Amino acid sequence: MSNRLANETSPYLLQHKDNPVDWYPWCDEAFERAKKEDKPIFLSIGYSACHWCHVLAHESFEDEEIADLLNQYFVSVKVDKEERPDIDSVYMAVCQAFTGNGGWPTSIFMTADRKPFFAGTYFPKTSRGGMIGFRELLLAIHEKWVSDRDLLLKQSDAIIRLLNGSPAMSGTADDNLPHLAVSLYERSYDEKHGGFGRAPKFPTPHNLLFLLDYYERHKTVSCLNMAEHTLMQMYRGGMFDHIGFGFCRYSTDRFFLVPHFEKMLYDNALLILVYCKAYSVTKKEIYLAIAEKTAAYILREMTSPEGGFYSSQDADSEGEEGKYYLFTPGEITKILGAEIGARFNRHFDITEAGNFEGKNIPNLLKSDASDKTLEPYLPALDDYRKKRHSLHRDEKILTSWNGLMIAAMCELYHAGGKKLYLSAAQNADRFIQKYLCSGDTLFVNFHRGKQGVRGFLDDYAAYILAQLLLYRDTLESEYLNRARRLCNKAIADFGDNAGGFYLYGKDHEELILRPKETYDGAIPSGNSLMAYDLVRLSFLTEEEKYKTEAERQLDFLAQSAAQYPTNHAMFLSALLEHQKPPIKITVVPDQPIDKTGLSLTFPPNAIVILLNGPTKEYPIKNGKTTYYVCRGHSCMPPVNDWKELI
Repeated sequence: MSNRLANETSPYLLQHKDNPVDWYPWCDEAFERAKKEDKPIFLSIGYSACHWCHVLAHESFEDEEIADLLNQYFVSVKVDKEERPDIDSVYMAVCQAFTGNGGWPTSIFMTADRKPFFAGTYFPKTSRGGMIGFRELLLAIHEKWVSDRDLLLKQSDAIIRLLNGSPAMSGTADDNLPHLAVSLYERSYDEKHGGFGRAPKFPTPHNLLFLLDYYERHKTVSCLNMAEHTLMQMYRGGMFDHIGFGFCRYSTDRFFLVPHFEKMLYDNALLILVYCKAYSVTKKEIYLAIAEKTAAYILREMTSPEGGFYSSQDADSEGEEGKYYLFTPGEITKILGAEIGARFNRHFDITEAGNFEGKNIPNLLKSDASDKTLEPYLPALDDYRKKRHSLHRDEKILTSWNGLMIAAMCELYHAGGKKLYLSAAQNADRFIQKYLCSGDTLFVNFHRGKQGVRGFLDDYAAYILAQLLLYRDTLESEYLNRARRLCNKAIADFGDNAGGFYLYGKDHEELILRPKETYDGAIPSGNSLMAYDLVRLSFLTEEEKYKTEAERQLDFLAQSAAQYPTNHAMFLSALLEHQKPPIKITVVPDQPIDKTGLSLTFPPNAIVILLNGPTKEYPIKNGKTTYYVCRGHSCMPPVNDWKELI
């Protein structure tokens, strides 16, 4: 029989609805029962595409013996980290405090008052390789709960004091932080294989965006080289799906050959952004082509009929990670014929020996990545692959990740001028307006006709960015006006007078901590994105409020970035933009103007404001459309042809 998760909409929770574990979703009923029965809570946090979440579930949560222990001695609560980033953030900090690292699945043992006393990630069912088994752990915690509970509670109090004891920081943004970050990137850069550090290598596209931003402003060639080499290695390796397109989550090795095969919407959004940026900086067509291939995957596989973008595709099929993506030489020649198949196998490094568990991950690490002669044969292989056991797709639609993908589609339209991508961005925006908004209140997710909880900082920050880029590409004032309203709400609901923004707002459930996330992980933090949004809004509106808020946010983030500047790349990009603003062009039309494609006629990095007509501050000249061109605090005389001044 199904457990209590059967009534949930989260794909991750639904994956556990038939477990023999008596799961609860996060709810008051679970904590009230734990208090009444004097039991500890076992909290398990994960997400639907998480490989090790599946392993833990198969080994332990589907096991009758483990389920009996959990049901007898604990109240078990399951949380989807993508639906409740607030819970995930708080208890990930707990896990890191206990263990020195974190990850998913996150396993937390805590009191009915939500106070944690033990934490970890994955545990095998039985002890092996120096890891305590989950069965032994459950018995040990039960024994301590009965015999020495005071010790557990003291551990809990100490952890909470530690996490709540971070000192307030103040100061001003150090203009040298971007230069320090570049030197640190240079130090950790892998000159041979691209990327930074050793395995595993995550794409972290915001790092590469910063390096390209820095190169644009300072012409430091090493920044361009690091970004370009890394971008090409990520594409050439197995992290990119050369058959069906799109990027997998990260590389398990330093060569970018063997990926962790799950595909996440946010990774692909951020990677489209950075490949478009590389094209903008270098004008090399291959970067635009990679961005368009990635978008083709998103539009084909990850877009709902109404235009919203799905969250992820699983790494596993038929219980094996990566099985869906692997080929043997014989499969290729059977589909493409002997001659073409042999050429294809050579080009994509598909051999009898294999490069992953006896089979092959197609890659271009030994080939010319610009050679397109075999691309016409990819659809046949993609069709063949689709006849295999299909990959699970998490079809919940997240506001924050959709905001990033809307921004990515806008950037792709801006780079190549193809209206397909702007239409995709606008369709997704209409989806959010229809299903994930109530006035200016955002909600986290939508799935199976049900809205999630009220939105968190990341939802507002990413969706504001989407509005700003939609305004840039359409010059329709509704997008700019919405960005302003959402920004005002974010300041009111999440802002702190001491600086920065809390992850959850004043109307959210209160947890044991109220975090302010500043560190850029796989996704830029909400605080970093808000810094970028505020800087842009200050340029677009020229309102003192946004200028003041932008400077205060940059000052706040500078304190965290001073310790680890390379972990705050999105903030550094915002700081660079603040230090050296782009050109601003204010357009004053003499009559109603056709906005279609108008934004593409201006320099790619320019900030463009289209007024409805002349004003006291911006009169027209010679009775014709007039342009006011400024950079920072310096403006040129108004002209009727802006190209005279660029």
